[in-house]
Amino acid sequence: MNYRHAFHAGSFADVFKHAVLCRILHYLRGKPAAFRVIDTHAGAGLYDLAGAEASRGGEWHDGIEKLLAAPLPQPVAVLLAPYLDVIGALNERGRLKTYPGSPAIARAWLRPQDRLLACELEPQAAAALGRSLRGDSRIKTLVLDGWSALAAYVPPPERRGLVLVDPPFEEDSDFHRLSHGLGQAHRKWATGIYALWYPIKDRGEPDALAKRLRRLAIGKILRAELCVASLSDPTRLNGSGLILVNPPWTLHDELSTLLPALAGVLGRQNQGGCKLDWLAGEGQPAPG
Repeated sequence: MNYRHAFHAGSFADVFKHAVLCRILHYLRGKPAAFRVIDTHAGAGLYDLAGAEASRGGEWHDGIEKLLAAPLPQPVAVLLAPYLDVIGALNERGRLKTYPGSPAIARAWLRPQDRLLACELEPQAAAALGRSLRGDSRIKTLVLDGWSALAAYVPPPERRGLVLVDPPFEEDSDFHRLSHGLGQAHRKWATGIYALWYPIKDRGEPDALAKRLRRLAIGKILRAELCVASLSDPTRLNGSGLILVNPPWTLHDELSTLLPALAGVLGRQNQGGCKLDWLAGEGQPAPG
């Protein structure tokens, strides 16, 4: 489906993914021990919302712009504050021009003892990533295939941290690579937090992914999905999901509050919806 980061910067899928990312980073910062973020498909780091790629579809108008304009209940505003504060720091008040990708968001949360490894293979995005993150001794960028990074860089020296896997889904095999890559990485680093993003056009591939994940014998897998439209048109991106392995103990309850609110704000023509369930651990596996 060619979900390249630059074309979809600030979209509903980014809002969902990055809001959850910030909740995980907020949790990791709550303990003094160092952590590492491994971003396997990092993209360019920062995106100009007036640039050619982001302007092509203008998806940020139905994503981050809509969220910033919405009145939010206090509990939801508190949960979104770590995410929205990062965006606010990059933009003049009242003028949304720059959107941070996942490596820029992670950078904002690093303490002196923490580290970020950001990998990107596409040459132009990799060059932009290096420029946006240069000069920070806590960060290493690599021009490397993200699937290779997933296998090669766990476990990290810090022993605490997050692996974010956010591939472009340019190939039909990427759904299978998600489950296979997670299985390999988890065998090497069973205690790490993993967040795996996937697109939702219809139920076929996401449900098949869930079935494969249940067979991996991983102790805790939380599935979170946000849809902004019905699944009647499988040629469109109607939603996105996150597979969360070893999620922070606070995250399920936070998402129980956050997901319905995002569905209400970002749903098209009141068609937003969400799903939050355990594929393994913390209760019975979901059927199907």
